Amino acid sequence: MKVEGRRARAAGRGKLRSPGRPPVLHRSERRPFWDAIAAGCSSEDAARLAGVSQAVGTRWFRECGGMPPSHLAPSAPPPTGRYLSLAEREEIALARARGAGVREIAAQLGRAASTISRELRRNAATRGGSAEYRAMTAQWHADRAARRPKPAKLLTNPALRAYVQDRLAGNIATPDGSVIVGPKVAWKGRRHGRRKSRRWARAWSPEQIANRLLIDFPDDTSMRISHEAIYQSLYVQGRGALRRELTACLRTGRALREPRQRARGRGKSFVTPDILISERPASVQDRAVPGHWEGDLIVGLASSAIGTLVERTTRFTMLLHLPPMPGHGERPRDRTGPALTGHGAEAVREAITRAMSSLPQQLRRSLTWDQGAEMSQHAQLSIDTGLLVYFCDPQSPWQRGTNENTNGLLRQYFPKGTDLSSHRASDLQAVALALNTRPRKTLQWRTPAEALNKLLRQTQQPCV
Repeated sequence: MKVEGRRARAAGRGKLRSPGRPPVLHRSERRPFWDAIAAGCSSEDAARLAGVSQAVGTRWFRECGGMPPSHLAPSAPPPTGRYLSLAEREEIALARARGAGVREIAAQLGRAASTISRELRRNAATRGGSAEYRAMTAQWHADRAARRPKPAKLLTNPALRAYVQDRLAGNIATPDGSVIVGPKVAWKGRRHGRRKSRRWARAWSPEQIANRLLIDFPDDTSMRISHEAIYQSLYVQGRGALRRELTACLRTGRALREPRQRARGRGKSFVTPDILISERPASVQDRAVPGHWEGDLIVGLASSAIGTLVERTTRFTMLLHLPPMPGHGERPRDRTGPALTGHGAEAVREAITRAMSSLPQQLRRSLTWDQGAEMSQHAQLSIDTGLLVYFCDPQSPWQRGTNENTNGLLRQYFPKGTDLSSHRASDLQAVALALNTRPRKTLQWRTPAEALNKLLRQTQQPCV
């Protein structure tokens, strides 16, 4: 008998085949990573908090489709202590190295002797059949044995899978039944870009598919599936039921699912409750005091943009020239550098500072903006100009009604879908002059320039 055979007999089990490379961290130790993901952190930041490399964190996120496994979800109950932990296995390995017996180890850990004996027999054998016990290897074997792989319902039910695929990715057709293929779009493993062709399909949502099954198959209970099961078949690697590229047929077209908390906090970390519009003084609302402004960006083709500033009392308008920076469209943008489109946070702050520097302090009281990332440097803007910056609530453009109305007037000169970067600063000044010298009904048919000029004369009159 060979040496490996004798070792296998001594270990009480046959020689193991290699199950592959051990994981970076075991299942129970990945909980901090998914807790950080649920809190809204990126994969890189969550990996750093879990003590692993960024590449490992990104791989974990992609393998699970962007959602934590059920036993690692924040809502999952904590471990009960029924099973041995990695720390206990490390104690077992140290005690075995000292030559301690099974009952001695069991008394030290407060476990039954049969638990320790079973652990040494099941998880000690290595590829060579040796009875040596190593904590990391034993934990690896225990994690693999704890898996309860359940075949996906879409994998075991071909009729259900065909129904789901047809409603999700089936071709569209004309009323006479002629199939229309649509644009040919290659799958690149990531979300489609803006202003690009997308794959044409029937594109039912998983929720629509799951609920329509009740109508189409009222008596066939085998034709039932939840929308979450469809999402998992699309996004979780290894499910084997639906191909990952079918995610391009979903309405969002995301290649990975997005945790809810990450979507809520994206791009708005600079907006705190103390600078929301609800904290704006009541004197701003009645327009009795001048110097309160509303601002926004109007966006055109190729991410070109023009900044707009409107004074609430006089409706006086100033336009911000935001030309693209050198290298825009020629080289990829540095993630840590400024936005090459010209309307990044730094460019917008400098443009507003230049525009406001020409006004007296009495006309620089506050500025209300939406929650766009271009205003992430609002604190420095307040220091430079003396403006108090407030932000509207999400999806509430009516809270900047004066500015939205002015943007509509500006679309006569800068239509949607046109390249706004082709206009020079002098062109913007001419358009602003045209608006400011146009009579307004809300000003009793005076012009915004006349109303602002009257305010400036009042502020310059000496006190008697």
